[in-house]
Amino acid sequence: MSEEIKNIPQEENLSELLQIRRDKLKGLQEEGRDPFQITKFARTAFSAEIKGDYEAFEGKTVSVAGRIMSKRGMGKAIFCHIKDDRGQIQLYIKKDSVSETEFADFRKYDIGDIVGITGFVFKTKTEEISVHAERVTLLSKSLRPLPEKFHGMTNTELKYRQRYVDLIMSDASRRNFDIRSKFIRFLRSYLDNRGYMEVETPVLNTIAGGAAARPFITHHNTLDIDMYMRIATELPLKRLIVGGIERVYEIGRIFRNEGMDTKHNPEFTTVELYEAYADFHDMMDIAEGVISGAAKEILGSYQVEWMGETVDLTPGWRRLSMVDAVKEYVGIDFGAISDDAEAVAAAKAIGVELADAAEKTWGNALYACFDQRVEEKLIQPTFITMYPVEVSPLTKRSPADPRLTERFELFICHSELANAYSELNDPIDQRYRFEKQVEQRERGDDETEMLDEDFLLALEYGMPPTGGMGMGIDRCVMLLTGCDSIRDVLLFPTMKPLTE
Repeated sequence: MSEEIKNIPQEENLSELLQIRRDKLKGLQEEGRDPFQITKFARTAFSAEIKGDYEAFEGKTVSVAGRIMSKRGMGKAIFCHIKDDRGQIQLYIKKDSVSETEFADFRKYDIGDIVGITGFVFKTKTEEISVHAERVTLLSKSLRPLPEKFHGMTNTELKYRQRYVDLIMSDASRRNFDIRSKFIRFLRSYLDNRGYMEVETPVLNTIAGGAAARPFITHHNTLDIDMYMRIATELPLKRLIVGGIERVYEIGRIFRNEGMDTKHNPEFTTVELYEAYADFHDMMDIAEGVISGAAKEILGSYQVEWMGETVDLTPGWRRLSMVDAVKEYVGIDFGAISDDAEAVAAAKAIGVELADAAEKTWGNALYACFDQRVEEKLIQPTFITMYPVEVSPLTKRSPADPRLTERFELFICHSELANAYSELNDPIDQRYRFEKQVEQRERGDDETEMLDEDFLLALEYGMPPTGGMGMGIDRCVMLLTGCDSIRDVLLFPTMKPLTE
Protein backbone atom coordinates (compact mmCIF):
# COMPACT_ATOMS: atom_id res chain seq x y z
CA MET A 1 0.00 0.00 0.00
CA SER A 2 1.18 3.48 -0.81
CA GLU A 3 0.37 4.96 2.62
CA GLU A 4 2.24 4.01 5.74
CA ILE A 5 -0.12 2.64 8.37
CA LYS A 6 1.10 4.87 11.15
CA ASN A 7 -1.36 3.83 13.83
CA ILE A 8 -0.63 0.08 13.73
CA PRO A 9 2.64 -1.30 15.13
CA GLN A 10 5.23 -1.72 12.38
CA GLU A 11 6.21 -5.17 11.18
CA GLU A 12 9.27 -5.72 13.36
CA ASN A 13 7.24 -5.01 16.51
CA LEU A 14 4.04 -6.58 15.23
CA SER A 15 5.53 -10.06 14.92
CA GLU A 16 6.62 -9.92 18.57
CA LEU A 17 3.17 -8.77 19.70
CA LEU A 18 1.50 -11.52 17.68
CA GLN A 19 3.73 -14.13 19.25
CA ILE A 20 2.99 -12.90 22.79
CA ARG A 21 -0.74 -13.23 22.17
CA ARG A 22 -0.35 -16.69 20.68
CA ASP A 23 1.73 -17.76 23.65
CA LYS A 24 -1.06 -16.60 26.00
CA LEU A 25 -3.58 -18.66 24.02
CA LYS A 26 -1.31 -21.69 24.03
CA GLY A 27 -0.96 -21.47 27.81
CA LEU A 28 -4.73 -21.47 28.24
CA GLN A 29 -5.13 -24.38 25.86
CA GLU A 30 -2.50 -26.41 27.69
CA GLU A 31 -4.44 -25.82 30.91
CA GLY A 32 -7.62 -27.10 29.27
CA ARG A 33 -9.19 -23.61 29.15
CA ASP A 34 -9.32 -22.98 25.41
CA PRO A 35 -11.69 -19.99 24.90
CA PHE A 36 -12.46 -21.09 21.36
CA GLN A 37 -14.21 -24.19 22.69
CA ILE A 38 -16.91 -22.04 24.32
CA THR A 39 -20.00 -22.07 22.09
CA LYS A 40 -22.40 -19.76 23.93
CA PHE A 41 -22.67 -17.06 26.60
CA ALA A 42 -26.06 -16.22 28.12
CA ARG A 43 -26.10 -12.42 27.96
CA THR A 44 -28.99 -10.80 29.84
CA ALA A 45 -28.42 -7.11 29.09
CA PHE A 46 -26.73 -4.75 26.65
CA SER A 47 -24.66 -1.72 27.62
CA ALA A 48 -27.19 0.80 26.27
CA GLU A 49 -30.06 -0.82 28.19
CA ILE A 50 -28.19 -0.58 31.48
CA LYS A 51 -26.99 2.99 30.94
CA GLY A 52 -30.36 4.11 29.59
CA ASP A 53 -32.37 2.83 32.56
CA TYR A 54 -29.99 2.74 35.50
CA GLU A 55 -32.73 2.90 38.13
CA ALA A 56 -34.20 -0.36 36.87
CA PHE A 57 -30.82 -2.14 36.84
CA GLU A 58 -29.17 -0.69 39.97
CA GLY A 59 -27.98 -3.48 42.25
CA LYS A 60 -29.31 -6.21 39.98
CA THR A 61 -27.18 -9.04 38.61
CA VAL A 62 -26.62 -8.95 34.85
CA SER A 63 -24.51 -10.81 32.34
CA VAL A 64 -22.85 -8.61 29.72
CA ALA A 65 -20.43 -9.45 26.93
CA GLY A 66 -18.23 -7.54 24.53
CA ARG A 67 -14.77 -6.62 23.31
CA ILE A 68 -12.24 -5.05 25.68
CA MET A 69 -11.53 -1.55 24.37
CA SER A 70 -9.56 -0.12 27.29
CA LYS A 71 -8.02 -1.52 30.47
CA ARG A 72 -6.22 -0.08 33.48
CA GLY A 73 -5.10 -1.69 36.73
CA MET A 74 -5.15 -0.11 40.16
CA GLY A 75 -3.51 -2.60 42.56
CA LYS A 76 -6.26 -4.96 43.67
CA ALA A 77 -8.78 -3.65 41.14
CA ILE A 78 -8.98 -3.41 37.36
CA PHE A 79 -11.21 -1.11 35.34
CA CYS A 80 -11.97 -1.73 31.68
CA HIS A 81 -14.51 -0.82 29.05
CA ILE A 82 -16.15 -3.38 26.81
CA LYS A 83 -17.96 -2.64 23.56
CA ASP A 84 -21.06 -4.54 22.52
CA ASP A 85 -23.52 -4.13 19.69
CA ARG A 86 -25.11 -1.06 21.27
CA GLY A 87 -22.33 0.87 22.95
CA GLN A 88 -19.76 0.62 25.75
CA ILE A 89 -19.90 0.06 29.49
CA GLN A 90 -17.30 0.03 32.24
CA LEU A 91 -16.40 -3.15 34.15
CA TYR A 92 -14.93 -3.19 37.65
CA ILE A 93 -12.98 -6.31 38.53
CA LYS A 94 -11.99 -6.42 42.20
CA LYS A 95 -9.54 -9.04 43.44
CA ASP A 96 -11.68 -10.27 46.32
CA SER A 97 -14.88 -10.37 44.26
CA VAL A 98 -13.76 -12.98 41.74
CA SER A 99 -11.65 -16.11 42.02
CA GLU A 100 -7.87 -15.81 42.25
CA THR A 101 -7.52 -17.47 38.83
CA GLU A 102 -10.07 -15.16 37.21
CA PHE A 103 -8.32 -12.05 38.54
CA ALA A 104 -4.87 -13.28 37.51
CA ASP A 105 -6.17 -14.19 34.06
CA PHE A 106 -7.88 -10.84 33.61
CA ARG A 107 -4.61 -9.03 34.24
CA LYS A 108 -3.21 -10.87 31.21
CA TYR A 109 -6.14 -10.16 28.91
CA ASP A 110 -5.42 -7.88 25.95
CA ILE A 111 -7.25 -5.03 24.30
CA GLY A 112 -9.45 -6.70 21.70
CA ASP A 113 -10.20 -9.84 23.71
CA ILE A 114 -13.88 -10.72 24.00
CA VAL A 115 -15.18 -11.43 27.49
CA GLY A 116 -18.38 -12.31 29.31
CA ILE A 117 -19.00 -10.78 32.73
CA THR A 118 -21.63 -11.58 35.34
CA GLY A 119 -22.02 -9.08 38.17
CA PHE A 120 -24.19 -6.36 39.67
CA VAL A 121 -24.82 -2.85 38.34
CA PHE A 122 -23.58 0.14 40.34
CA LYS A 123 -22.08 3.62 39.99
CA THR A 124 -18.45 4.42 40.77
CA LYS A 125 -17.34 7.41 42.84
CA THR A 126 -17.17 9.38 39.58
CA GLU A 127 -20.84 8.46 38.88
CA GLU A 128 -19.99 6.19 35.95
CA ILE A 129 -22.49 3.37 35.49
CA SER A 130 -20.55 0.10 35.71
CA VAL A 131 -20.82 -3.65 36.26
CA HIS A 132 -19.07 -5.01 39.36
CA ALA A 133 -17.75 -8.39 38.19
CA GLU A 134 -18.44 -11.56 40.13
CA ARG A 135 -17.59 -14.00 37.36
CA VAL A 136 -15.32 -13.48 34.32
CA THR A 137 -15.10 -15.65 31.20
CA LEU A 138 -12.74 -15.22 28.25
CA LEU A 139 -14.90 -15.97 25.19
CA SER A 140 -12.45 -15.24 22.37
CA LYS A 141 -8.74 -14.42 22.28
CA SER A 142 -7.74 -11.56 19.97
CA LEU A 143 -4.50 -12.61 18.30
CA ARG A 144 -3.87 -9.29 16.57
CA PRO A 145 -3.71 -5.82 18.19
CA LEU A 146 -6.28 -3.18 17.37
CA PRO A 147 -5.25 0.24 16.03
CA GLU A 148 -4.29 2.78 18.68
CA LYS A 149 -7.60 3.90 20.18
CA PHE A 150 -7.30 7.68 19.91
CA HIS A 151 -6.61 7.69 16.17
CA GLY A 152 -8.53 4.66 14.97
CA MET A 153 -7.87 3.64 11.38
CA THR A 154 -6.14 6.62 9.80
CA ASN A 155 -5.42 4.77 6.55
CA THR A 156 -8.52 5.27 4.39
CA GLU A 157 -7.81 2.41 1.99
CA LEU A 158 -7.20 0.00 4.85
CA LYS A 159 -10.54 0.75 6.49
CA TYR A 160 -12.33 -0.28 3.29
CA ARG A 161 -10.27 -3.47 3.01
CA GLN A 162 -10.66 -4.31 6.71
CA ARG A 163 -14.15 -3.05 7.43
CA TYR A 164 -14.36 -5.36 10.44
CA VAL A 165 -11.59 -3.38 12.16
CA ASP A 166 -13.10 -0.07 11.06
CA LEU A 167 -16.43 -1.03 12.66
CA ILE A 168 -14.68 -1.95 15.91
CA MET A 169 -12.84 1.36 16.09
CA SER A 170 -15.19 3.87 14.51
CA ASP A 171 -18.61 4.73 15.92
CA ALA A 172 -19.09 7.05 12.93
CA SER A 173 -18.74 4.16 10.48
CA ARG A 174 -21.15 2.08 12.51
CA ARG A 175 -23.61 5.00 12.46
CA ASN A 176 -23.43 5.13 8.66
CA PHE A 177 -24.54 1.53 8.36
CA ASP A 178 -27.19 1.91 11.04
CA ILE A 179 -28.64 4.76 8.95
CA ARG A 180 -28.42 2.62 5.82
CA SER A 181 -30.39 -0.16 7.48
CA LYS A 182 -32.99 2.29 8.80
CA PHE A 183 -33.36 3.93 5.37
CA ILE A 184 -34.06 0.59 3.66
CA ARG A 185 -36.52 -0.29 6.43
CA PHE A 186 -38.28 3.07 5.97
CA LEU A 187 -38.35 2.62 2.19
CA ARG A 188 -39.94 -0.81 2.46
CA SER A 189 -42.52 0.44 4.92
CA TYR A 190 -43.33 3.46 2.74
CA LEU A 191 -43.95 1.34 -0.36
CA ASP A 192 -45.69 -1.50 1.48
CA ASN A 193 -48.11 1.00 2.99
CA ARG A 194 -48.94 2.21 -0.53
CA GLY A 195 -49.94 -1.31 -1.59
CA TYR A 196 -46.74 -2.30 -3.40
CA MET A 197 -45.57 -5.92 -3.59
CA GLU A 198 -41.86 -6.65 -3.12
CA VAL A 199 -40.47 -9.25 -5.56
CA GLU A 200 -37.16 -10.77 -6.65
CA THR A 201 -36.05 -11.07 -10.26
CA PRO A 202 -33.05 -12.87 -11.86
CA VAL A 203 -29.52 -11.54 -11.48
CA LEU A 204 -28.30 -13.61 -14.44
CA ASN A 205 -29.91 -12.88 -17.81
CA THR A 206 -29.39 -13.91 -21.41
CA ILE A 207 -29.74 -10.26 -22.46
CA ALA A 208 -28.43 -7.17 -20.69
CA GLY A 209 -31.28 -4.68 -20.74
CA GLY A 210 -33.18 -2.02 -18.86
CA ALA A 211 -30.47 0.64 -18.85
CA ALA A 212 -27.55 2.10 -20.75
CA ALA A 213 -24.48 0.46 -19.23
CA ARG A 214 -21.70 -2.04 -19.94
CA PRO A 215 -22.53 -5.42 -18.37
CA PHE A 216 -20.42 -8.07 -16.68
CA ILE A 217 -20.43 -11.26 -18.75
CA THR A 218 -20.16 -14.75 -17.31
CA HIS A 219 -20.63 -18.26 -18.69
CA HIS A 220 -23.17 -20.91 -17.75
CA ASN A 221 -21.42 -24.26 -18.10
CA THR A 222 -24.47 -26.54 -18.24
CA LEU A 223 -26.28 -24.46 -20.88
CA ASP A 224 -22.97 -23.51 -22.53
CA ILE A 225 -24.10 -19.91 -23.02
CA ASP A 226 -22.81 -16.53 -22.00
CA MET A 227 -25.00 -14.70 -19.51
CA TYR A 228 -25.10 -11.11 -18.30
CA MET A 229 -25.25 -9.93 -14.71
CA ARG A 230 -28.16 -7.54 -14.55
CA ILE A 231 -27.57 -3.83 -15.10
CA ALA A 232 -31.16 -3.00 -14.06
CA THR A 233 -34.31 -4.71 -12.81
CA GLU A 234 -36.59 -2.71 -15.10
CA LEU A 235 -37.68 -5.13 -17.80
CA PRO A 236 -38.62 -8.07 -15.53
CA LEU A 237 -40.62 -5.74 -13.27
CA LYS A 238 -42.55 -4.29 -16.20
CA ARG A 239 -43.36 -7.83 -17.32
CA LEU A 240 -45.03 -8.21 -13.92
CA ILE A 241 -47.09 -5.07 -14.56
CA VAL A 242 -48.26 -6.75 -17.79
CA GLY A 243 -49.09 -9.80 -15.69
CA GLY A 244 -51.39 -7.79 -13.44
CA ILE A 245 -49.23 -7.02 -10.40
CA GLU A 246 -50.12 -3.35 -10.50
CA ARG A 247 -47.71 -2.03 -7.84
CA VAL A 248 -44.37 -3.79 -7.66
CA TYR A 249 -40.86 -3.06 -6.42
CA GLU A 250 -37.49 -4.71 -5.96
CA ILE A 251 -34.56 -3.71 -3.78
CA GLY A 252 -31.64 -5.41 -5.40
CA ARG A 253 -27.99 -5.52 -6.32
CA ILE A 254 -27.04 -4.14 -9.75
CA PHE A 255 -23.76 -4.84 -11.59
CA ARG A 256 -22.15 -2.51 -14.13
CA ASN A 257 -18.73 -3.02 -15.66
CA GLU A 258 -17.72 0.61 -15.42
CA GLY A 259 -15.26 2.88 -13.64
CA MET A 260 -14.90 3.39 -9.90
CA ASP A 261 -14.89 6.78 -8.23
CA THR A 262 -16.43 8.51 -5.22
CA LYS A 263 -19.95 8.05 -6.65
CA HIS A 264 -19.64 4.72 -8.47
CA ASN A 265 -18.97 1.10 -7.51
CA PRO A 266 -19.23 -1.85 -9.94
CA GLU A 267 -21.96 -3.36 -7.77
CA PHE A 268 -24.52 -1.18 -6.04
CA THR A 269 -28.07 -1.29 -4.70
CA THR A 270 -31.19 0.25 -6.18
CA VAL A 271 -34.90 0.16 -5.66
CA GLU A 272 -37.00 0.02 -8.82
CA LEU A 273 -40.75 0.42 -8.55
CA TYR A 274 -43.60 0.45 -11.03
CA GLU A 275 -47.21 1.49 -10.61
CA ALA A 276 -49.97 0.90 -13.15
CA TYR A 277 -52.24 3.83 -14.04
CA ALA A 278 -49.66 6.32 -12.69
CA ASP A 279 -47.17 8.61 -14.43
CA PHE A 280 -43.85 10.32 -13.75
CA HIS A 281 -45.52 13.01 -11.65
CA ASP A 282 -46.64 10.30 -9.21
CA MET A 283 -43.06 9.00 -9.13
CA MET A 284 -41.81 12.49 -8.21
CA ASP A 285 -44.20 12.50 -5.27
CA ILE A 286 -42.87 9.12 -4.12
CA ALA A 287 -39.19 10.09 -4.49
CA GLU A 288 -39.75 13.27 -2.49
CA GLY A 289 -41.81 11.44 0.11
CA VAL A 290 -39.25 8.66 0.61
CA ILE A 291 -36.16 10.84 0.95
CA SER A 292 -37.67 13.73 2.92
CA GLY A 293 -39.65 11.33 5.11
CA ALA A 294 -36.58 9.22 5.85
CA ALA A 295 -34.55 12.30 6.77
CA LYS A 296 -37.23 13.46 9.21
CA GLU A 297 -37.73 10.04 10.79
CA ILE A 298 -34.09 8.93 10.97
CA LEU A 299 -32.28 12.24 11.51
CA GLY A 300 -35.10 14.28 13.02
CA SER A 301 -34.56 17.12 10.53
CA TYR A 302 -35.00 18.08 6.88
CA GLN A 303 -31.63 19.88 6.95
CA VAL A 304 -28.58 17.78 6.03
CA GLU A 305 -24.94 18.56 5.29
CA TRP A 306 -23.57 16.91 2.16
CA MET A 307 -20.72 17.62 -0.25
CA GLY A 308 -19.90 20.78 1.68
CA GLU A 309 -23.43 22.12 1.20
CA THR A 310 -26.43 22.59 3.48
CA VAL A 311 -29.30 20.81 1.75
CA ASP A 312 -32.94 21.54 2.58
CA LEU A 313 -35.09 18.43 2.09
CA THR A 314 -38.32 20.11 3.20
CA PRO A 315 -41.10 18.82 0.87
CA GLY A 316 -41.97 21.01 -2.10
CA TRP A 317 -38.91 20.34 -4.26
CA ARG A 318 -38.31 22.27 -7.48
CA ARG A 319 -39.50 20.71 -10.76
CA LEU A 320 -37.82 22.08 -13.88
CA SER A 321 -37.92 20.89 -17.49
CA MET A 322 -34.56 20.27 -19.18
CA VAL A 323 -35.32 22.96 -21.77
CA ASP A 324 -36.01 25.48 -19.00
CA ALA A 325 -32.95 24.38 -17.02
CA VAL A 326 -30.63 24.91 -20.00
CA LYS A 327 -32.27 28.26 -20.69
CA GLU A 328 -31.90 29.35 -17.05
CA TYR A 329 -28.35 28.16 -16.40
CA VAL A 330 -26.76 28.38 -19.87
CA GLY A 331 -28.85 30.93 -21.76
CA ILE A 332 -29.78 28.78 -24.77
CA ASP A 333 -33.51 28.56 -25.48
CA PHE A 334 -33.91 25.16 -27.16
CA GLY A 335 -37.66 25.75 -27.10
CA ALA A 336 -37.12 28.34 -29.84
CA ILE A 337 -34.88 26.02 -31.92
CA SER A 338 -36.39 23.40 -34.20
CA ASP A 339 -33.54 22.57 -36.58
CA ASP A 340 -31.02 19.84 -35.66
CA ALA A 341 -28.04 21.63 -37.18
CA GLU A 342 -28.93 24.89 -35.42
CA ALA A 343 -29.20 23.08 -32.09
CA VAL A 344 -25.83 21.36 -32.51
CA ALA A 345 -24.26 24.69 -33.51
CA ALA A 346 -25.74 26.41 -30.44
CA ALA A 347 -24.23 23.74 -28.21
CA LYS A 348 -20.85 23.99 -29.91
CA ALA A 349 -20.88 27.77 -29.47
CA ILE A 350 -20.62 27.31 -25.69
CA GLY A 351 -17.99 24.57 -25.95
CA VAL A 352 -20.32 21.57 -25.73
CA GLU A 353 -19.43 18.71 -28.06
CA LEU A 354 -21.65 15.70 -28.76
CA ALA A 355 -20.22 12.18 -28.32
CA ASP A 356 -18.86 10.66 -31.52
CA ALA A 357 -21.45 7.86 -31.46
CA ALA A 358 -24.35 10.26 -30.90
CA GLU A 359 -26.48 11.44 -33.81
CA LYS A 360 -26.27 15.18 -34.36
CA THR A 361 -29.85 15.93 -33.35
CA TRP A 362 -31.75 18.58 -31.42
CA GLY A 363 -32.35 16.15 -28.56
CA ASN A 364 -28.73 15.06 -28.23
CA ALA A 365 -27.59 18.68 -28.34
CA LEU A 366 -30.05 19.63 -25.58
CA TYR A 367 -28.92 16.74 -23.39
CA ALA A 368 -25.23 17.46 -23.95
CA CYS A 369 -25.72 21.08 -22.84
CA PHE A 370 -27.50 19.94 -19.70
CA ASP A 371 -25.04 17.16 -18.92
CA GLN A 372 -21.92 19.28 -19.45
CA ARG A 373 -23.05 22.70 -18.23
CA VAL A 374 -26.11 22.49 -15.95
CA GLU A 375 -25.97 19.32 -13.85
CA GLU A 376 -22.98 20.49 -11.80
CA LYS A 377 -24.92 23.59 -10.70
CA LEU A 378 -27.87 21.74 -9.14
CA ILE A 379 -27.38 21.78 -5.34
CA GLN A 380 -30.85 21.85 -3.75
CA PRO A 381 -33.30 19.01 -4.59
CA THR A 382 -34.39 19.50 -8.20
CA PHE A 383 -36.41 17.28 -10.52
CA ILE A 384 -35.21 17.76 -14.10
CA THR A 385 -38.04 16.66 -16.38
CA MET A 386 -38.82 16.09 -20.07
CA TYR A 387 -35.71 14.35 -21.43
CA PRO A 388 -35.01 13.94 -25.16
CA VAL A 389 -36.19 10.71 -26.79
CA GLU A 390 -32.61 9.88 -27.88
CA VAL A 391 -31.46 9.30 -24.28
CA SER A 392 -34.71 7.73 -23.04
CA PRO A 393 -35.33 4.52 -24.99
CA LEU A 394 -37.90 3.11 -22.56
CA THR A 395 -39.93 6.27 -21.93
CA LYS A 396 -43.27 7.48 -23.26
CA ARG A 397 -43.12 10.48 -25.59
CA SER A 398 -44.64 13.75 -24.46
CA PRO A 399 -47.98 14.45 -26.14
CA ALA A 400 -46.99 18.15 -26.20
CA ASP A 401 -43.61 17.62 -27.92
CA PRO A 402 -42.76 14.19 -29.41
CA ARG A 403 -39.03 15.04 -29.29
CA LEU A 404 -39.25 14.82 -25.49
CA THR A 405 -40.26 12.12 -23.05
CA GLU A 406 -42.10 12.11 -19.73
CA ARG A 407 -39.02 11.39 -17.67
CA PHE A 408 -37.27 12.98 -14.71
CA GLU A 409 -34.01 12.65 -12.87
CA LEU A 410 -33.62 13.89 -9.30
CA PHE A 411 -30.45 15.88 -8.57
CA ILE A 412 -29.12 16.90 -5.18
CA CYS A 413 -25.62 18.40 -4.87
CA HIS A 414 -25.11 17.71 -8.61
CA SER A 415 -25.61 13.98 -7.95
CA GLU A 416 -28.36 11.89 -9.54
CA LEU A 417 -30.42 10.05 -6.93
CA ALA A 418 -33.43 8.85 -8.91
CA ASN A 419 -34.56 8.32 -12.49
CA ALA A 420 -38.21 7.89 -13.47
CA TYR A 421 -40.53 7.65 -16.46
CA SER A 422 -44.02 7.55 -17.69
CA GLU A 423 -43.26 4.11 -19.09
CA LEU A 424 -43.44 3.42 -22.81
CA ASN A 425 -46.17 0.84 -23.37
CA ASP A 426 -46.45 1.05 -27.17
CA PRO A 427 -44.74 -2.14 -28.49
CA ILE A 428 -44.32 -0.68 -31.99
CA ASP A 429 -42.58 2.47 -30.74
CA GLN A 430 -40.56 0.37 -28.29
CA ARG A 431 -39.26 -1.84 -31.10
CA TYR A 432 -38.28 1.25 -33.10
CA ARG A 433 -36.40 2.67 -30.09
CA PHE A 434 -34.60 -0.61 -29.47
CA GLU A 435 -33.56 -0.78 -33.11
CA LYS A 436 -32.17 2.75 -32.95
CA GLN A 437 -30.18 1.72 -29.89
CA VAL A 438 -28.85 -1.33 -31.75
CA GLU A 439 -27.72 0.95 -34.57
CA GLN A 440 -25.91 3.14 -32.04
CA ARG A 441 -24.25 0.05 -30.56
CA GLU A 442 -23.08 -0.95 -34.02
CA ARG A 443 -21.48 2.48 -34.35
CA GLY A 444 -19.33 1.71 -31.33
CA ASP A 445 -21.39 2.59 -28.24
CA ASP A 446 -21.42 -0.60 -26.16
CA GLU A 447 -23.39 1.01 -23.33
CA THR A 448 -26.72 1.10 -25.16
CA GLU A 449 -29.75 -1.17 -24.91
CA MET A 450 -29.94 -4.61 -26.49
CA LEU A 451 -33.10 -5.65 -28.30
CA ASP A 452 -35.23 -7.81 -25.97
CA GLU A 453 -37.75 -9.77 -28.05
CA ASP A 454 -39.47 -11.34 -25.05
CA PHE A 455 -40.07 -7.92 -23.51
CA LEU A 456 -41.60 -6.72 -26.79
CA LEU A 457 -43.79 -9.84 -26.78
CA ALA A 458 -44.96 -8.97 -23.26
CA LEU A 459 -45.86 -5.43 -24.35
CA GLU A 460 -47.94 -6.82 -27.20
CA TYR A 461 -50.23 -8.43 -24.62
CA GLY A 462 -50.90 -4.92 -23.31
CA MET A 463 -49.34 -2.93 -20.49
CA PRO A 464 -51.44 -0.24 -18.80
CA PRO A 465 -50.17 3.33 -18.52
CA THR A 466 -47.45 3.00 -15.89
CA GLY A 467 -45.13 5.18 -13.85
CA GLY A 468 -41.75 3.72 -12.96
CA MET A 469 -38.70 4.82 -11.00
CA GLY A 470 -35.22 3.67 -10.05
CA MET A 471 -33.54 5.14 -6.98
CA GLY A 472 -29.94 4.64 -5.88
CA ILE A 473 -29.91 3.36 -2.30
CA ASP A 474 -26.20 4.07 -1.85
CA ARG A 475 -26.45 7.72 -2.87
CA CYS A 476 -29.50 8.27 -0.70
CA VAL A 477 -27.52 6.91 2.24
CA MET A 478 -24.57 9.15 1.31
CA LEU A 479 -26.96 12.10 1.52
CA LEU A 480 -28.39 11.08 4.90
CA THR A 481 -24.98 10.30 6.42
CA GLY A 482 -23.13 13.25 4.87
CA CYS A 483 -20.57 10.92 3.27
CA ASP A 484 -18.76 12.18 0.17
CA SER A 485 -17.61 8.72 -0.99
CA ILE A 486 -19.80 5.75 -1.87
CA ARG A 487 -17.21 3.50 -0.22
CA ASP A 488 -18.18 4.92 3.16
CA VAL A 489 -21.72 3.52 2.82
CA LEU A 490 -20.80 0.14 1.30
CA LEU A 491 -19.71 -2.42 3.87
CA PHE A 492 -17.39 -4.12 1.40
CA PRO A 493 -16.65 -1.85 -1.59
CA THR A 494 -14.83 -3.25 -4.59
CA MET A 495 -11.07 -2.85 -4.17
CA LYS A 496 -8.15 -3.54 -6.45
CA PRO A 497 -6.30 -6.65 -5.19
CA LEU A 498 -3.09 -5.97 -3.33
CA THR A 499 0.10 -6.99 -5.09
CA GLU A 500 3.30 -8.14 -3.51
